[in-house]
Order: sequence, then C-alpha cells, then structure tokens
Amino acid sequence: MNKIMECVPNFSEGRDKQKIEQMAECFRAKENVKLLDYSSDSDHNRSVITVVGEPEALKAAVIEAIGKAVELIDMTKHSGQHPRMGAVDVVPFIPIKGVTVEDAIALSKEVAETVALKYNLPVFLYEKSASAPNRENLANIRKGEFEGMTEKIKQPEWTPDFGPTERHATAGAVAIGARMPLVAYNVNLGTDNLEIATAIAKKVRFIGGGLRFCKGMGVALEERGITQVSMNLTDYTKTAIYRAHEMVRMEAQRYGVPVVGGEVIGLVPMEALVDAAAYYLGLENFSMNQVLEAKLME
Repeated sequence: MNKIMECVPNFSEGRDKQKIEQMAECFRAKENVKLLDYSSDSDHNRSVITVVGEPEALKAAVIEAIGKAVELIDMTKHSGQHPRMGAVDVVPFIPIKGVTVEDAIALSKEVAETVALKYNLPVFLYEKSASAPNRENLANIRKGEFEGMTEKIKQPEWTPDFGPTERHATAGAVAIGARMPLVAYNVNLGTDNLEIATAIAKKVRFIGGGLRFCKGMGVALEERGITQVSMNLTDYTKTAIYRAHEMVRMEAQRYGVPVVGGEVIGLVPMEALVDAAAYYLGLENFSMNQVLEAKLME
C-alpha cells in the first residue's frame, strides 16, 4: 500500500464475543485493508479495533463496520465503566504513510456524511475535523452520554454535523474525526476503592491541572477486585508513558495505594515504548536510530 491511513473505531460491546467477531469480520479479507489488532474489556464493555488501509478501501470497510454495530448493539441495554454515547462511540482516522492530516480530515467527513445518510445516525465531527472549538474535545461531545443525548442534541450548539437532530433510538450518536496517534495507557492500582482511582485521575489529567496531553478517569475492574487510572496520552512525544505512570504512582502514595501494573490498549508507536525503556534503564544519549527494527524499516 502506497498510502496508509489508520482507523481505530471504538465499539460499545466488550462482552458478547459473537457480536465482536461480526464487527471485526468487516475488516477481514478486504483488499488493501489490514486488521492489525482488536481487544475487548468486559468492565469497560467496549472493544477497540485497529485497522489500516488505502483510504478508499478503508473507508468502505469502516462504513460497513459501523452499519454492523448499529444493527447489533442496543444502547438502551448497555452498561459499562467507560463513558459512551453510541453503539460506535468514536471513529478516529490517523495519517500513517503517504497521507496528510488534511487527507484524514477529508476522509472523516466523507465517512460521517455517508453513515449519517445510510444509517440515520447523528454524527459529530471532533479533534482536527471539528466544526467548532467546543467540539474538538471528545469529552465535551460525549458529556451526558447516551442517556443524556436525547435532550442535548436538541440544543442549537449541539446540532449534529451530519444526520438527524435526534438521537438514534438504539445506536445513539457517533463522533468521527482526524487526529494524530495517541497512546491508550492504564495504570492498575492495588485497591478496590473507585473514589481513590478517580481522585488520582483528576490530579493527573490536564483538565485537573496535570499533564498537558493526558485525559484520564478512574475505572473499577470488578472481576479483579482492583481499580485503574485509565488514560489517553494524546501526544506521547510531549506527555510520555513513563511520566504519566510515575505521576499516578506519586499521587497513589498519599493514599498508601500501590501500583500493581500497567496496560496498553490497542497498538502503540515503537518510539513511545523506547522512550519509556530509556527512562527506566537510565540509558544515556539513546535514540531510535539504535533500535534494530527501526533501522530495518527505513
């Protein structure tokens, strides 16, 4: 593939394996499309699929997958730890090779217009594709979630960019846009007290005075009897994984709570992991040029 665009759609289903497979199947055996990864979490009740492809081929596969989610997922019966406003909660497009952010913006708008017409789905453009400053941040669009969208969507400032001005009865609404690569990184805590995890998340995330390119929230992992600080690092070159990890550890100390592990969701740029390894190993004057795989891919 000469032109490679990445897409990481988030689906509000993390428990029914049959439904998850049906959505992932939309990306299999498609010319100029490659399914790289998909993972599900029952506590979050969410699945994240990572796929790359030539823009036009990727566009068709993503539209098909959104349709499958609208068909299979009933948000009136959905519950989970992760905030969500629709069967397909968010669909980001990320430029990888031979394409620009502008190309990703154009593709996101084409997909948004198509799914709005084809599936009668209200669509909000976000991040680089946003039509207004208050729509750049996904959290602002999603606030109120599926349940609150019935009234929110009627407000003039929250008229969808595409599609009907009412929430889809079972599929809610979706945010589609272009962005740069991010790292989804979670830090697990040795406590079942969700209030502690939430308090730490508020200190670490940018909106609470924390790290500039960090979004975070507290999540209960009920099956394991622990909690986690779930984060999105929206620019890993400026807010590194190790910095987020250590800030969570520092804030956890005030509660006498240990960090018991870290977790990467989906795929992560090699540079982000190399940066963390260099920090923890205390490597001096180390660079990506010393990574064998990086040199092989030149």
